[in-house]
Amino acid sequence: MSTTVATGAVSTEKATKDGLLQRRATKLWQAVGPLVIFVIMFAVVAILTPTFIGGGGVTIVASSAAPILLVALGQAFVLNIGSIDLSNAAITVLGAILLAMTLGPLGAVAPLVVLIMVTLFGAVNGLIVAFAQVPSFALTLGTLGIFQAAALVVSGATTVYVDANLDLVAWLYTGAIAMLPMTFILGVVVAVVAWLFLRFTRPGQGMTAVGKNESGAIFSAVRNRGLKVVAYSLSGFMAGLAGITIIAQAGSASPMGLGSDLLLPGIAAAIVGGTSISGGVMNPLNVIFGALTVALVPIATTALGFDPSTQNLVYGVVIIVVVALTLTRSRSATVK
Repeated sequence: MSTTVATGAVSTEKATKDGLLQRRATKLWQAVGPLVIFVIMFAVVAILTPTFIGGGGVTIVASSAAPILLVALGQAFVLNIGSIDLSNAAITVLGAILLAMTLGPLGAVAPLVVLIMVTLFGAVNGLIVAFAQVPSFALTLGTLGIFQAAALVVSGATTVYVDANLDLVAWLYTGAIAMLPMTFILGVVVAVVAWLFLRFTRPGQGMTAVGKNESGAIFSAVRNRGLKVVAYSLSGFMAGLAGITIIAQAGSASPMGLGSDLLLPGIAAAIVGGTSISGGVMNPLNVIFGALTVALVPIATTALGFDPSTQNLVYGVVIIVVVALTLTRSRSATVK
């Protein structure tokens, strides 16, 4: 009897230590992992492609990372509350098309109008998730199809070119600070504001509380439904900002053009940036490095001799590996 009790005590102590070690490893990853991965990948690319740094490679990566970063920040807000938004990349494309169509006739008002519209698109997602209690994966998979269809219909399934007033947004791409285009600087500023919001405001702290333990948050008088709507609204808003960066860079938008493949990179950047897939953990500043890392993937795969078509394979493997390594597991926990 005593031997059984002793064995059980040892097993419990070992499980406790293992759980503690895993939590420490997860926290360490969330703190410095995104930066370490970016530095390693950047070093590999710089070594294999010596002309990368001096040949404008930094500017190219930052330009590519800008829309990814904005989409990833929106995705991270939704992941932080324990949900997912599969539609925000489609909202980005639709927003870019709407901006291309309205920038000429509306001028400086067009970006504001488009941002309001895409924020409302996100809010509708949030309202349905919060009040109709439709699972976020199923809902946003459905709205992904709706927004993609809307983009095809609105654009006539063709490329929409900005016919006037392109200079109102083009400066975001042509202007730069220390070789970094203003589109990327915009993403960094948004990330800093998001970090301040999460850390120092009650709604931001409430979102994290909902992601960590929604039942506990409800008992603590956290308005979980309202915060879900806010999270999805922010996802829509940031998708709209990503659409603006696309127009600034390309001067046009298409359902199949620039930005149409942002969904997987956006999710990968959020997760590589330390955002927990199960909710309750998000550092917008680390998402910056997640986006830069994902933007380096095409260059790295080419430098290593892989076919460019393997990029989505790399994104998928990265998501699986990072989630598997950082997901907290226990007998009482539920893997969602």
